[in-house]
Amino acid sequence: MDQLLRHFVVLFVVIEPITLVPIFGALTRGADNAFRRKMALKSIGLSAVIFWVFALAGQKLLETLGISVEAFKIAGGILLFLMAVDMVFARQSGLRSTTVREQDEARYREDISVFPLAFPLIAGPGALATLMLLLVEMGNSWPEFFGLMAMAMLVLAIALILMLLTTPVMRVLGETGANVISRLFGVVLVALAVQYVVDGVISLFFQPG
Repeated sequence: MDQLLRHFVVLFVVIEPITLVPIFGALTRGADNAFRRKMALKSIGLSAVIFWVFALAGQKLLETLGISVEAFKIAGGILLFLMAVDMVFARQSGLRSTTVREQDEARYREDISVFPLAFPLIAGPGALATLMLLLVEMGNSWPEFFGLMAMAMLVLAIALILMLLTTPVMRVLGETGANVISRLFGVVLVALAVQYVVDGVISLFFQPG
């Protein structure tokens, strides 16, 4: 139970369902409720598919490329650290944000569920790296695998509910409230990222093979 709770907290912090709300609101500004509902449902569905495919094939990909668990922990930790620093300073993270040209393109799209919602905002590089880090920690235990994926789907379900309630949530939080929450999550994620790097370095250099 403690491990499931940890997985839930880590994924919740990385995916940031709460701070996703103002972005979703901005992307769907002026649209009716039916369009918002459709985009929210479709983007969460696509994100779930991305998570499952990556979870089932990711470890095999690492083995094929000859990437060790320790090296991935170090690389993933650094990636999460960069994302966390942006969260602490309430800046748009390059792992979840889009370029100016991409934003212009998204503004004129009729379907924003795939880009930029599902990727990179929900199932982006940071979330996928975190999923892989949690997977490599547990080894080949199928019960733990399905437990982790259940927590990932729970976080996505929370994100869906919040996206469907964008207007009342933004009325309560506002942009400032969302930034405050993002900063708090960022501090937690910094510590987690450093721990991954430390664990990877210790395993790689200071433990006998």
